[in-house]
Amino acid sequence: MTFQEMTVADLQRIVADHPRYWGERDLRALHLTALVQEFPSTCLVERELRGYLIGFVTPALTGYVHLIATRDDARGQGLGRALWEEFTRAARQQGATRLKAITSVANTGSIAFHRGLGFEVDLVDDYNGPGETRVVFTRDL
Repeated sequence: MTFQEMTVADLQRIVADHPRYWGERDLRALHLTALVQEFPSTCLVERELRGYLIGFVTPALTGYVHLIATRDDARGQGLGRALWEEFTRAARQQGATRLKAITSVANTGSIAFHRGLGFEVDLVDDYNGPGETRVVFTRDL
């Protein structure tokens, strides 16, 4: 698998093909061009756009993954794991000391995936506002 920094053109192609990555869930509004513009070394795509990851390193040195997805025809091949590994490498280069991501309580696939990667999994009430419980994944580097 070959990874490269995501370009705005890549992001536009991903959003145009959104259902292949996210099915019926409409997460297009979360695909922020500013993140790709400002954090190029931690916004990654697989060369053939079979998968991608949008992330950044916070001032507190946490490598935060905002979105990670694999296309429907590329699932189960280790691409998500490889994207996390590549992001971890890039985040470490920027001094990150831990990793973090979040998801909804209903996203059981993501929860199982991140458990398999060795993340701690915590339910956090009101994470995204009152009544907005989220699953928070963390792992020290």
